[in-house]
Amino acid sequence: MKEGNRKVDEQAREVISNILLFDVSDPRLEMVTVTGCKVSYDRAYCDIYFTCQPDRYPEVQAALASARGHIRSLMAKKLDWKQAPELRFHVDETVDAAEKLGRYINAEKERQATFEAAADDGEEF
Repeated sequence: MKEGNRKVDEQAREVISNILLFDVSDPRLEMVTVTGCKVSYDRAYCDIYFTCQPDRYPEVQAALASARGHIRSLMAKKLDWKQAPELRFHVDETVDAAEKLGRYINAEKERQATFEAAADDGEEF
């Protein structure tokens, strides 16, 4: 049962990504990535997770809200589901968190390298 739902989620993600890429001409939606979709079991709702540059989140959220009906109707035409799900858009901040964690790790590596280089030179901290 879960495997079937993953297929539905991935199908929805692909269709919505293509719609945003080829069928919606709002310039505010350029460089937006759909990171995932979660379709409810009865296919009444589709939660769409997206990411873009963090300073553009409010602008993109507003653009997606205004294009929701258009995206939904295009989605209904491209999928053979009995009904088009209600679309709900959410910011996916996991990419931002991963990037922040990567910066911390790199900073710690640099700090360790500096510490080891100083220790090799006989300096004390």
